[in-house]
Amino acid sequence: MTSSIPIASVIPASAGEGATVELLGVVKSYGAHRALSSIDLAIRPGEFVALLGPSGCGKTTALRALSGLELVDGGRILIDGRDVASVPTNKRDIGMVFQSYSLFPHMTAIENVEFGLRMRRVAAGERRDRAAEALNMVGLASFAERFAHQLSGGQQQRVALARALVTRPRVLLLDEPLSALDAKVRVQLRDEIRRIQTELGITTVFVTHDQEEALAVADRVAVMRDGVIEQIGTPEELYATPSTPFVADFVGLSNRMPAELVGGKVVAHGLSMDLLGDPLPDGPVTAWVRPEDVAIASDGVPARVVSSSFLGSLRRTQVALADGSLVSIQHDVDVRPQPGERTFLRLKGAPVIAVPRAH
Repeated sequence: MTSSIPIASVIPASAGEGATVELLGVVKSYGAHRALSSIDLAIRPGEFVALLGPSGCGKTTALRALSGLELVDGGRILIDGRDVASVPTNKRDIGMVFQSYSLFPHMTAIENVEFGLRMRRVAAGERRDRAAEALNMVGLASFAERFAHQLSGGQQQRVALARALVTRPRVLLLDEPLSALDAKVRVQLRDEIRRIQTELGITTVFVTHDQEEALAVADRVAVMRDGVIEQIGTPEELYATPSTPFVADFVGLSNRMPAELVGGKVVAHGLSMDLLGDPLPDGPVTAWVRPEDVAIASDGVPARVVSSSFLGSLRRTQVALADGSLVSIQHDVDVRPQPGERTFLRLKGAPVIAVPRAH
């Protein structure tokens, strides 16, 4: 990855003034399909919020509504308290980066970065200086005179980011900006975006379907499903205390285990666990148990090892229970179960989300 110089030496004095962003009861339909169902979202100045969910959940529609690329059917969109629902995109003081780099092939990197300033009729000298600052910010000062086809995918996306930042927006919108990149470059640029955003203090909304990306960079994550926000919270809150089975399923890995709810406690394999979310009536339930909340033990629930995968800092082992159900266990790499080996598992007792199960 190309190194970058310290941000403090290139950011403008006006940086660090991110805007408050609010979506209040926003509704958007495409014919009979309701893409957004009266969603509410409040983002603090300088906060980095990720919209996370599967394809078709409404996350990109929400971003496009915020940008002005989609007109909404109802609700209000506020930037610093000003309703911008009917304000054109170029009047909303936002910067945008898309999945496709959308660079002009006949322009050099610095000319691409300058483009937004040219549209704002910024004087040529100031335009050039600010574009050079923005390229410096993303570590591409030495690539200023190269054309798009002379840049790698990661470098092209850095130019796109510099182009979004050069106008000094108070809100930055990122729509799946890393999905076209290979894994290593994706992680590097992801971390670079977070670093720049933190130091500039720009309010940022980041759309992704990749839970690892969302959890790694965001202050808060809004998990969306079918046009609504199922849960919003810090990455730690979403992972440790999911409020719905969908969030438990979508954020991280979970084992679905048959259990009983007894006196407000979830009982599975002889262990009693606290219930997350709303109270439920006693009776059969399905519980969502994280792989790291299951341990391989010397006694407990009999199991047979199906597979075991080395994942670098940890190992994930799948075992089959006597009833044929499969359970994933996340554990230390020094423990190396072999396929076919007989073993036991124990639950660690962490709180779980559960739903009623048919008798």
